[in-house]
Amino acid sequence: IQASSYQRTGLGPHRGRLNIQSGIEDGDLYDGAWCAEYKDRHQWLEVDAIHLTLFTGVILQGRNSIWSWDWVETYKVQLSNDSVTWHTSMNGTQEAIFEGNQNPETPVLGLLPVPTVARFIRINPQTWYSNGTICLRAEILGCRVHEPSDIYSEHESGSKDALDFRHHNYKEMRKLMKSVTEECPDITRIYTIGKSYMGLKLYVMEISDNPGKHELGEPEFRYVAGMHGNEALGRELVLNLMQYMCKEYKRGNQRIVRLVTETRIHLLPSMNPDGYEEAYVKGSELAGWAEGRYSFEGIDLNHNFPDLNNIMWDAQEKAADQSKVPNHYIPIPEYYTKEDATVAPETRAVISWMQDVPFVLSANLHGGELVVTYPFDCTRDWAPQEDTPTADNAYFRWLASVYASTHLVMANPDRRICHYEDFQSHNNIINGGAWHTVPGSMNDFSYLHTNCFEVTVELSCDKFPHVSELPIEWENNKESLLVYMEQVHRGIKGVVRDKLTKKGIADAIIKVEDHDHDIRSAADGDYWRLLNPGEYKVIVWAVGYFPAMRRCNVGMEPNPTICDFTLNKTPIQRLKEIRAKGGKIPQDLQLRIRALRLRKLRASTKAINRRRENQMRRAQSPQAWKV
Repeated sequence: IQASSYQRTGLGPHRGRLNIQSGIEDGDLYDGAWCAEYKDRHQWLEVDAIHLTLFTGVILQGRNSIWSWDWVETYKVQLSNDSVTWHTSMNGTQEAIFEGNQNPETPVLGLLPVPTVARFIRINPQTWYSNGTICLRAEILGCRVHEPSDIYSEHESGSKDALDFRHHNYKEMRKLMKSVTEECPDITRIYTIGKSYMGLKLYVMEISDNPGKHELGEPEFRYVAGMHGNEALGRELVLNLMQYMCKEYKRGNQRIVRLVTETRIHLLPSMNPDGYEEAYVKGSELAGWAEGRYSFEGIDLNHNFPDLNNIMWDAQEKAADQSKVPNHYIPIPEYYTKEDATVAPETRAVISWMQDVPFVLSANLHGGELVVTYPFDCTRDWAPQEDTPTADNAYFRWLASVYASTHLVMANPDRRICHYEDFQSHNNIINGGAWHTVPGSMNDFSYLHTNCFEVTVELSCDKFPHVSELPIEWENNKESLLVYMEQVHRGIKGVVRDKLTKKGIADAIIKVEDHDHDIRSAADGDYWRLLNPGEYKVIVWAVGYFPAMRRCNVGMEPNPTICDFTLNKTPIQRLKEIRAKGGKIPQDLQLRIRALRLRKLRASTKAINRRRENQMRRAQSPQAWKV
């Protein structure tokens, strides 16, 4: 990309890409458009397509800035094969004048009257906003022309996987998911978790060797895409993933077979189908940066979950002993559950889903950047940007690094910056709060209300890539999607059982020493605790049981350490259960209860005597007689 002139580096031709976003500071190195140095009709932005291209049109935007209003109102298009001799696009016998923008953000399409083959194309502004200057962001439309003499005409990079690479609207998505279940009925199941505001079902694809059933000791994993409807790449990657896993399982790919047999996988391709349908109508280039982002009601779903962070932090500040404040399974506040609360039906559906399934690991797939963020997303005291780590910060950084380091574009040190932030300096991972605060995020809610660890993956610079880019984006993300799922098998896992009945104990609390975040066992007593390699002291307790402790060693191997626990009921609990059933109390239990009562009586008597002695000493002290 070249230009006739530019005001400064931050407004150079490289900043003239459609939808590019500016930094907060006006005048920095990453501003929101190409802006010419001079205000005349001799300015141009030039694109070298490298090879011969049948150019069909141009899409234009103004400058993205919170400080300035600049856009081009009309322009000409010039074409060339050698960048020396230029020909202006004609409309009959006259030079074509294309209508540009009337505001900075809405993309405007200009189609060439006659599609033209060339290698170079220029946008030549003719008029611009009267109170502004010549600034624009652009997308060039065209198709490559392959010629034998073209040294660049070798086959472009794509994907060897035979998947359905296209953008799928709601009906097409349903059709594709159904085709996968028909091809792999033994390992797939489609179910719904609710409906959008407009009544579109939130479909989930389950992939497991026993679909529809939670198997003891088998972890549950989920991918959620399309929370923002216009961030379409995640939706297509999840649809690609379900197709790929079905085909590779049938081929006997041992990596996929192992994932399917050892993990229960849930794939939600579209959390915000209403928003996606809105963006889909406009298409990848004309949807802009925000159209379709929100739900039909105008709600940003990633700010719509209960803010449990501040509930926990406020309680910690008020508590005399912070260790007594719950650090997990924090209940949803009452105001959030009322019918008139501003909670989207899509959010309510996902919360219910989280509560029904004992998820262990998840990723929330977004678009518009190249970075992986990890909790907490919300900062303390509403700071705009502040590193706000969880008790599991080391493991979250590992999770984020696993995805980022295997993503073909993120891992490329020569890649360009998407907009204005250089995430490569952070190895393409960042704490959510350190990027920007997000109260009510799904990641934070998942961590504080359930056992599930979740990160956000910003998959690509482009939120809604062109259909021709989907095979490349699949290859960029394929390994990352697979290796991230495999992380659900790290740490420790086991079953918490009753010593007498051998049955699993639900809601047992699993505490890892020096980790201020506990988890709980599922309905069958099984649990999964994600941990980095090391030796850990693990304590487990449940209501009505004596606690138990074990030391569990987590190795470097990508499989979990088994740490089962057997708990003994307290005598009081056994007594309650026997009385509830109207049974006779065994003599050994009677003796144990008497011994416990006697021990309690001795302890309380000792405490009372000690208190009396202290009172008598104070009464006899000479200072007590001073007036």
